[in-house]
Order: sequence, then structure tokens, then C-alpha cells
Amino acid sequence: MVMAGKSRVRRWAVDKAKAGRGGMSAWALHLYADQRPWAALLLAAAFLHAGLAHASETTSGKANASAQHAALSEASTSETRLLEIYRLMAQGDMRRALDLAEKLVRDVPNFQLAQLVYGDLLAARTRTLKSMGDIPAASANAGAVALAELKDESQRRVLAVKDRPPEGAVPSQFLKLSAQTRTAIAIDAARSRLYLFTNTPTGLRLTADYYVSVGKAGTIKSQEGDQRTPLGVYYITSNLDTKVLNEFYGAGAMPLNYPNILDIKRGKSGSGIWLHGTPPQQFSRPPRSTDGCLVLSNPDILALIRQISVGATPVIVSSQLIWKPVNQLQAQARPFESALNAWRDAKVAGDLNKVLGFYTPDFASYGKSLAQYTPQIKSELKAIKGHHVELKDLSYLHWSDSAETMVTTFGEVVEGRRTGVHKRQYWVRSNKDWQIFFEGVI
Repeated sequence: MVMAGKSRVRRWAVDKAKAGRGGMSAWALHLYADQRPWAALLLAAAFLHAGLAHASETTSGKANASAQHAALSEASTSETRLLEIYRLMAQGDMRRALDLAEKLVRDVPNFQLAQLVYGDLLAARTRTLKSMGDIPAASANAGAVALAELKDESQRRVLAVKDRPPEGAVPSQFLKLSAQTRTAIAIDAARSRLYLFTNTPTGLRLTADYYVSVGKAGTIKSQEGDQRTPLGVYYITSNLDTKVLNEFYGAGAMPLNYPNILDIKRGKSGSGIWLHGTPPQQFSRPPRSTDGCLVLSNPDILALIRQISVGATPVIVSSQLIWKPVNQLQAQARPFESALNAWRDAKVAGDLNKVLGFYTPDFASYGKSLAQYTPQIKSELKAIKGHHVELKDLSYLHWSDSAETMVTTFGEVVEGRRTGVHKRQYWVRSNKDWQIFFEGVI
């Protein structure tokens, strides 16, 4: 039904379009005057020209243009082409916008939003349009849901490029990543945006970002079938073989480890939360349209698959990302670093009671209570025998909602040995103290 509605929207616009190119800029002028939210947001594409129009006048203008161009190039190719069409519309260059739109829908015929914009541009050749997808009432009613979804998608694509993350800032969850962690992902559900980072010797670098769809009912998943996308710190567990995938999942799929340890502790249920592509007839899905998965266009999921490391790529899914300068995050991490080092020092000292003090009363490790896990701790203290312990390839990711938690991963290597056990811990902050509520070998 959605697909049919979108097709009707475009068919009407195409059928109504006539030959001739006069008066095209009237639409852009009309939209500038229109203060309805969708119009203001659509024409926020003018951000591309807010500094570009006078770029030749000042050095700062040139820098602005360069930065915006770089930001734009990070998006997928089809999205970049669509935003260029918006830019031309905002300029009033409707002829060039129409030419590019025609090429885009020819190259990517299943890009429904591009089809809608193309239809509008064709219709604008003969009359002034009052709104995006300006069609007769009968057609508008039949395709109302589809049209609203396309407007929402358009708005989010434009805003994602308009409001770029601050230069040098990273999502607040990424307190420390091991050099062995090559890539990291952060998803801002409110913006329908997935950000891909490369871990470099000088820190995380934002290398790409993509439009992404989330659950029909939004976020904060709590139970099976609630059509919500979970929020939290996750890891990509596998890259599924496309030969066995249903075409619904598109060009690729990567499951996440939902429910994670914190989810299980909170009694959350459900499974099958994947990052995946779209079926052949859809280039992209509306912002809120999945059963809980995170869905990208097929070109974007393929680009992502080429860059991630299964089992080692953390995925932050947040209702809204908070970006902070790296030096602020380093300061924020110090209290936890102190607790982690104190736990290690207690193990080196062989002080069982002090070590146990770092574990919560409700601690659990793969079904074992703290009392059942204590023999494992005793065995580790005996093996250490006062030798220094190095926490190699250390990463810790911060999650804060109703409680503060830290997801920590490291290799625990005793001095004099070449290898050790690879562990993951979940810590919770109670008042000012950090304690472990899960520890296990991964």
C-alpha cells in the first residue's frame, strides 16, 4: 500500500507536467515564503548556500564552503545527488535541478524520495506548487501516509547535513577504544543517522555517515514484538551470508548482540536486531518503519560491511547522541579508570576480600552467582601470585540512562606470560563507587 501511494504521487506529477521551462524559480520563491515546518526544513538545504553565496568574498566563506562540501561527500552517493538537487532548488536554478533529478531517478529508480522531488519539479514547469508533493486532494488522501513519510525522510536527510557534529568531537559513550578496535559505530535515532568512525593513532575520526531507519514504535525496546529499536552498547556478532538471506534484508545483514548483559539484567526480551539493507523495490525505508532493526540502503550497508570487524566493532544506539571534545571525555573517564586500576591492584595483591568488594551482590556470570563465581576468582589470584597484571587492548564504553554503566573489554595478561584471557565486564555506578555486575571470558 505504501509503495502504491508513492507511485501515485509521482504519476500524477509526471502526467500533469507540460513542455516548457518558464517560471521554474517561482516554486523556490514560494517555498521561501512558506513558513510551514516541512517547507522550512526542506529548504534548509539553503544551508549549502548560506556561506557559499558569498564564499568568494571572504576567506571564512571559502572555508565554510569547503567544509560543507566535505560533509556532503560523506553521505551516500544517491543522497549526495539528492541534496545537490535541493541546493539548486534553493538557488532557484530549477532547470539544472530538474536535469539532475531526471538522471537520479533514471539511475536509481527505486529511490522514492527522489521520484517525488522529480515529479514536483516536472509539475513546477506549468504552475506554482504550494507544498512538497502538491497534488489534488483525491490523490493526496490516497497517498497521505506515504507522502508524510517521504517528507519526514527528506527533513532528516537535510538536517543531518545541515547540523554536522562539532569538529573534533565524538559521541560521549566512546571514552576509550583499544588500538585493536579499527572501527566504531554510533546511531542517533532521533536524526535517523548512523555515524561510522575509524580509530586512528590520534583518536576517532568520523569517516562516513548514513541515513538509517528505526522501529515503527520508536526506541527503548523492552519485549519481543514491540517494534522498537533497543538503546545501548552493542557489538556486531556476525556478517550473514547473503546466499541464505531473504531478499527482504537486502544486500547484507549484521546481527547485534541484543539483548546484551544489561538488557538481560533488566528483564528485556526479544532477539534478531540486525543492521541490514532493503528489498529490491525500495532504496530506503521511512525513518520509523522497521520491527526494531536498523535499516540502511543497500549501497550503504555494503559500504559498512566492507569496513567493520565482526566481534570487535562497538555499536552505540542512542535516542540522541551527545558530542563532546575528547579532552572532556578523558576527564570524565578518570574516576572509572581509578576504580578499574584499584580492582586490578587488589588482584595483584591477592586480597580476596578486597577483590570481592568490587562485585555487586547481584553479580552474575553466565548463570553463576557471586558465590558460585568466587572459586574462579580464587583460582585467578593463585595464578597471579603477586605478579603485575596488564590490561591489554583496553576499551570502555559509557552508557547512561536510569543508571550509569561501563562496558569494559580487555585482555588480562599476567607478567611473564605472552597471552591471557580476553574478558568483558559490565560495571555500574552506585553513588560515587563503581562495581562489577558481570564478568566473563569472550
